[in-house]
Amino acid sequence: LVTCFSNIKQTAFVATQSEFHEGERALWIEQQDKERIRVQIGDSRRLLVSTVRFVFLYPESRSFMMRDHGSLTWICCALFLISNAPQCSAFSNRLPAPGKHMATENSIVGTYARSKSFPTQRIAPPSNRRSHMQPLSITKTFFERLETSSGKDYSWIKPLTQPVSTLMKQDVIKRRKVYLSDWTDGFKNLKKVIPAILFLYFACLSPAISFGTIASQITNNSIGVVEFLLSAGASGMAYAVLCGQPMAFIAPTGLTLAFISGLFRFCTLNDVPFFPVYTWVGLWTSFFFTLLGLGGSSSLIRFCTRFTDEVFNGLLSLNFIYEALASLRRNFAQADPMNLTTPFVALGMALTTFWSTMAVTAFEGSKFLNQKIRTMVKDFGPVIIFVGMSFINTLPVFKKYAVQTLSVPNTFQLSGGRSFLIPFNTIPLKMKLLCSLPAILLTSLFYMDQNISVRVVNNPDNKLKKGSAYNLDMVALGLITGVLSIFGLPWMCGATVQSMNHVRAMTDIEFNPETEENEIVNVVETRLTGFVIHALIASSLLLLPLIRLVPIPVVSGVFLFLGRKLMSGNSFLQRVRDSFVEKERLPEDHPIQTLGRARMGMFTAIQVVCLMGLWAFKSNPSTSIFFPSVIGLLMAIRAFALPKIFTEDELVELGDPTPSKHLDDGYFD
Repeated sequence: LVTCFSNIKQTAFVATQSEFHEGERALWIEQQDKERIRVQIGDSRRLLVSTVRFVFLYPESRSFMMRDHGSLTWICCALFLISNAPQCSAFSNRLPAPGKHMATENSIVGTYARSKSFPTQRIAPPSNRRSHMQPLSITKTFFERLETSSGKDYSWIKPLTQPVSTLMKQDVIKRRKVYLSDWTDGFKNLKKVIPAILFLYFACLSPAISFGTIASQITNNSIGVVEFLLSAGASGMAYAVLCGQPMAFIAPTGLTLAFISGLFRFCTLNDVPFFPVYTWVGLWTSFFFTLLGLGGSSSLIRFCTRFTDEVFNGLLSLNFIYEALASLRRNFAQADPMNLTTPFVALGMALTTFWSTMAVTAFEGSKFLNQKIRTMVKDFGPVIIFVGMSFINTLPVFKKYAVQTLSVPNTFQLSGGRSFLIPFNTIPLKMKLLCSLPAILLTSLFYMDQNISVRVVNNPDNKLKKGSAYNLDMVALGLITGVLSIFGLPWMCGATVQSMNHVRAMTDIEFNPETEENEIVNVVETRLTGFVIHALIASSLLLLPLIRLVPIPVVSGVFLFLGRKLMSGNSFLQRVRDSFVEKERLPEDHPIQTLGRARMGMFTAIQVVCLMGLWAFKSNPSTSIFFPSVIGLLMAIRAFALPKIFTEDELVELGDPTPSKHLDDGYFD
């Protein structure tokens, strides 16, 4: 097709050739060479532009081309008009006025006319040849010419005219260079990969089963454990292949479950079919989120400061711990008040799982034995504890206490026996369009959750070397969301807890005697772990009878561990603890030492109030569907309220500088 475009253009040039000035002819030839190079790399847009200019502006060319290249000419014009309609008028202003063209016996057209009987007439050339004769190619973009003619700045709208932003292209190029090594590095470090897979399999399986059990209750068995296992496994494998940061995981989250709960409640109260609405909300979210990724919008996440990050991660930690404690509390509520043996046995199993897992993961930084043994204990310890506690529950000594195990079906089937494909065309067009409104809320939740989770993984303290690709991550998640929605499977999103445990599982740590601290030596960055872990989760659907043997208190213990690990490094929670510490025992650069206990306490108190507000909004079934918009309120509080309470120097001391004031001094990339 590109070759045909070239032939059409050359024919149109011959049909409309006049006596160009020699300098102009050289310029035209130079422009043709440039265009020919662009054609070789697949860019036919400039050829389309020049061809259509000839077709529409020169009558002789139009009649000649229709005679020899009729159908292909109009195909060419249609393609141009579809993609370049807003620019047609701007192009025409740069051309000489259409008219009769010069043709002498020595000119190309004259010779061609004699051989083809093409009608020619001689007219005088324009008086100001330089002002009328312009290069035939596009020398300026549409908005650059618009800025020149109007004197206004249209730089803000230029990114909207590009289907794929420069940032997205840079992400693809960056990850393409290391994509092969993302797989080979895993096979080269199997001693690190295998134990990480075994531990993270259970760490990722537990939330999927737990959230599936909760979802089955709040959605009246519309979405259950099987759907969560299938969605977590399939989407995790797809994300491992497509994403930009393979160290990050996607998984079911409590925030997404809260949104699904609110959506189901809304559909029930308004007598609207749940699954068609669910599918259209997901498709709109997929569309919005993919566009945001292609447009390079992840760069805006830098304006989501540490203030928002810490409150958001605190909410995630609190959610994991709350779900674990709520499960243990139900054991006491459902038990016979005269016999609380079973609830206490369950509590003991959960606490044993939690404390022992914390101990073995911290053993790598201890001074006992050698580094190799400490690393093996840290890598394989959590898996041994999980399997061991499940095995103990099957012994006759413990079996008599009837500790509750995971509730999963014996065979693979979707909840309610429904089919895989959702009949999403059963609702009217108006309702399909209205589904875009809750999709905007879900998109904002995904944007915050996904980018904050990946940003925690890309923290320089983790010493990752292959770089980030936030926009590619967003596009991958957007596409996955669309597929999940069509099949009515639960949505996945960035999982901060599982992602950070993945990073820590793949990290080599050594004790530095000079600083007397553990330091990161190397991190194995690979896609292999994520792909295999989620493949095992999907294959767990074939092992449902074995999964039924896992005690729920053991899962609760893993939840406690995951929530507690996410608290590590959260300066907001550390400041809450340090508020009760003696001032003389704090380091010299601590905010209490530099700002005083009152100023630091005020900043921390504001974060505590924000965290409590988020939790209350999420926990209320009537407001949970609007919960994502409240997360955006955190950014507004940081941007407009805090600068009126604290000076910029105080915010810097608190570790939360304003991005717009520190873009050039090393605080932000």
